[in-house]
Amino acid sequence: MGTRVGLRVLVIRAATLHAAWAVLSITAPGATHAQEDPPPAYQSAARTHDVPPSVLFAVALQESGIALRGRQIPWPWTLNIAGRALRYANRTEACTALQYALTHLPPKRVDVGLGQINVGFHGHRVGHPCALLDPYRNLTLAALILRLHYTATENWLIAIGHYHRPAGGEPAERYRRAVQRHLQRVLGANAAEISSTLR
Repeated sequence: MGTRVGLRVLVIRAATLHAAWAVLSITAPGATHAQEDPPPAYQSAARTHDVPPSVLFAVALQESGIALRGRQIPWPWTLNIAGRALRYANRTEACTALQYALTHLPPKRVDVGLGQINVGFHGHRVGHPCALLDPYRNLTLAALILRLHYTATENWLIAIGHYHRPAGGEPAERYRRAVQRHLQRVLGANAAEISSTLR
């Protein structure tokens, strides 16, 4: 954590936030029920690897969520550099910062995009690290990682914890609990209902 990224994080402009809200809005227009349907991009990426869309969406909320208009939405141009979450106004700015970070830090210290894909562990899955800033590619890769952990554990809640920390343990459990809170909101269900829904 001693190394600092030399680029300054630009303030996310109101117009950019408004546009992102339109693209990444959490609920369908006019929805009044407690359950929140994941946006279509999450549903599509989840179907690619047979992952429940609510799981993928809840993970993205935990990984890159930002408060906007009183709601939390995943932010596609989020980087975590050496443990510090940074949000950029657009893909170009995030890519510039990502390239700079990778010249000063080991790739395993850098997470990218909606699903905070770790460059060191998963960068080989794309041609260039900035490709991880493509929201659809990032979500599809996040869904693949979740599917791999589910295949190993046969339990979505354990897979969620392993998404954050494959070795498991208390850090994975803390993460699972945090994502489970997002699942409660997305599914409009309590913890017991979530456990039975995700079997």
